[in-house]
Amino acid sequence: MNSDSDMMMLTRRFILGALSAFFLAPAAHAQDMPVYYTTDGVALAGYDAVSYFDGAKPIMGMPENSVMWKGARWHFASQENRELFESDPRAFAPQFGGYCSYAMAMGTLKSTDPNAWQVVNGRLYLTHSEAIEKIWQQDRAEYIHLAEENWPVILYRE
Repeated sequence: MNSDSDMMMLTRRFILGALSAFFLAPAAHAQDMPVYYTTDGVALAGYDAVSYFDGAKPIMGMPENSVMWKGARWHFASQENRELFESDPRAFAPQFGGYCSYAMAMGTLKSTDPNAWQVVNGRLYLTHSEAIEKIWQQDRAEYIHLAEENWPVILYRE
């Protein structure tokens, strides 16, 4: 074997390995990070995610009707709602990990009030407070657009 050839092959392997580690490390780190905002490990502060879509206001879920999904415990008011959620969790889970949609549009993470919400085009959006929700409603299409540009990258900058 030619030692120059061997050295070149080792150098290529080293560079490729270093580049792989550089680009894959954030992805591995991202998989460990919780995607959904929780209070003591519970999404939506215990409110039933399905109830946002079928009633005038959200209903508190019960721990005995809970499921673990994406690193968070989700509570439901009934077994039927739990099963609906389990059949398609992305259809019911709040956008932007349950973080404040307005803050996300502004490029930051902020907690949410599960009673400050809106369903827009079949998607659940939460805001930090009812006062922020009123601001968000003034131009929600633009705020949703801006938030979509920041999500989920912002999780890994904070």
